[in-house]
Amino acid sequence: MQSNNNQKISISQFFKYLKIAVTGKQEEFTSISIRRAVFMLSIPMILEMMMESIFAIVDIFYVSQVSVNAVATIGLTESVITLVYAVAIGLSMAATAVVARRVGEKDLPGASQAAVQAIFLGIAVAAIVSVIGIIYPKEILGLMGAEPDLIAEGYGYTQMLLGGNVTIMLLFLINAIFRGAGDASVAMWTLILSNGLNIILDPMFIFGFGPIPAYGVEGAAIATTIGRGTAVVFQLLILFYGWSRIKITFKDLVFRAKVMLNLVKISLGGIGQFLIGTSSWVFLMRIMADFGSEVLAGYTIAIRVMMFTLMPAWGMSNAAATLVGQNLGAGEPQRAEDSVWKTGKYTAIFMGVVSVIYLLFARNIVGWFSDEIEVVNNGALCLQVIAAGYIFYAYGMVIIQSFNGSGDTKTPTYINFVCFWLFQLPFAYLGAKTFGFGPKGVFWAITLAEVLIAVIGIIWFRKGHWKATKV
Repeated sequence: MQSNNNQKISISQFFKYLKIAVTGKQEEFTSISIRRAVFMLSIPMILEMMMESIFAIVDIFYVSQVSVNAVATIGLTESVITLVYAVAIGLSMAATAVVARRVGEKDLPGASQAAVQAIFLGIAVAAIVSVIGIIYPKEILGLMGAEPDLIAEGYGYTQMLLGGNVTIMLLFLINAIFRGAGDASVAMWTLILSNGLNIILDPMFIFGFGPIPAYGVEGAAIATTIGRGTAVVFQLLILFYGWSRIKITFKDLVFRAKVMLNLVKISLGGIGQFLIGTSSWVFLMRIMADFGSEVLAGYTIAIRVMMFTLMPAWGMSNAAATLVGQNLGAGEPQRAEDSVWKTGKYTAIFMGVVSVIYLLFARNIVGWFSDEIEVVNNGALCLQVIAAGYIFYAYGMVIIQSFNGSGDTKTPTYINFVCFWLFQLPFAYLGAKTFGFGPKGVFWAITLAEVLIAVIGIIWFRKGHWKATKV
């Protein structure tokens, strides 16, 4: 009887804490229990990232009904736009690290000033990318190895997505500011708005609805840009009206050289590590393009499906980054380290369960998105091979984000350089081309590189140099 009462209490407490986490009422994370802090930050971050992965799944579901070329177009375009993500995520890591540290130090005005400078940087970078994307979409697809018929059908998607990349940049960046401040629930609600709109608008713009013509694959980019743009407007309203811990006033909208240079210094490491990772991804996609649209489509579907589970794990690793930054700011380095190991354990358990599901049901899952045998065969193989390393991914993601949360963005850059450029790319090329393993060589290169990241990351994290990083 006592056991049942305890169970009822624990369930009651779970839903109580769940409500607090989703509504964002928990404001202090440096003094409550580490388990509760991880839970309070992880839940909205997991929901946020799951919304992002649902968007990816819905997008590919609708587009797969257009043509194989349409799916391949998304794969090629996103392999290029990951370079934009690299800059956005690099700036986001700097914003999260600085904002989290200032919040841990109880310096909210300093956090607000850092937020403004980060937004300025994001807008400047996005403007450059927009010009290139609007003028040269066909050339970009051509460089990625796209065939002429694919370019003719899909260049509008590339043009729209790159042209409107400011929505991607600011959505990433402002949500990183919210997360650094501990306002993870605010970031979650903005993505719910963004992706909810995308889910509604996707079929309308792809297949046509009333006065809206059928844009095909280009319609997916239009829906995405409208959804993300609306969410960015919502984010800015939150910042200016002070509905989160960070509030921006018009007097903050000035260039602050010292704050800007500090952000640039930290973000360069972050941008570097993700440029290494994403440029590696571009080369892998280029290798895959040589095996034809069916193989490329299967690979693209598998990656989209994987995002559904990698995003929640990414959410937990973001929670670790926030806890590291705030606890270092509060002068609690040991608590920062303990937070990382606990988060890593929880993430590994989750990813282990998912890997079993993917290993057993890969063909069924990929079959939801395509009924073409070649597409399903390659997509299922990709899913199974990559899922074999999921537990390593879990610790690798958490450890790398923890370095970033401390402001040490250089260490992950070195790790990425070794694992992606010196190992993954040569292994993928030799396996796929020289030794004749085809796409399987690329899939195993991805898995083994992530395993290597986890092993090197854990060894270096234990040395503890990240605790002395100044931001």
